Amino acid sequence: MAVLWYDVYMKNLKDEKVNVQKLIEFGFVKEGNEFLYSTPIVGGQFVLTVRLQEGRLKTKIVEVSTQEEYILHLTDATGEFVGRVRADYKKVLDEIENKCFDSQVFKSPQAKEVIEYIRKTYGDELEFLWEKFPKNAIWRRKDNKKWYAALLVVPKRKLKIDKDEEVEIIDLRAEESSIDELVDNQTICKGYHMNKKHWITICLDHTLPSEKIFRFIDESYALAKKK
Repeated sequence: MAVLWYDVYMKNLKDEKVNVQKLIEFGFVKEGNEFLYSTPIVGGQFVLTVRLQEGRLKTKIVEVSTQEEYILHLTDATGEFVGRVRADYKKVLDEIENKCFDSQVFKSPQAKEVIEYIRKTYGDELEFLWEKFPKNAIWRRKDNKKWYAALLVVPKRKLKIDKDEEVEIIDLRAEESSIDELVDNQTICKGYHMNKKHWITICLDHTLPSEKIFRFIDESYALAKKK
């Protein structure tokens, strides 16, 4: 019986760009004009294969003992076993999305500078934690998993700035004693959706020089290590 390939929907795929080097590091193998990755799931009872070709992801699951296709995870079927298959399937795809694609959600030049600075300085990548809020992402320290920055897209009016357009912002930790002095409610505001005693928000529209933002990032990273 021929095994079919099924299209994969990823929540942010339209806002992401595949990174070929990351694909290869993850374990994908280039064959012609496509990339293939296979991994055992459900304790080795099945093999999940993922294929990337022309920006489209497809998958297939084959049962090892029978070499037959398994598709119940793609249906409304319920039960403990299909739940395990579905969970392992989603875990692999989430990992591929997080590790093999570069975010295209944040498009401003300064946001891109910040993303690259954090990648080169701390080796951290954005994490998109909320399916309902695909334009919200965070960075956290590897050692204690504490957040030290968040990147979001918000209307300026949410920051009490009298303008209608959206802006990309970064939330950062700051010393409580310095926040009132830093905040001018134009380039730096009190933390948006964060504890306003400990976080600040900076608009990434080049009203504040990138080098100064990098220093704030370094301070936030250090503060996130404190208990």
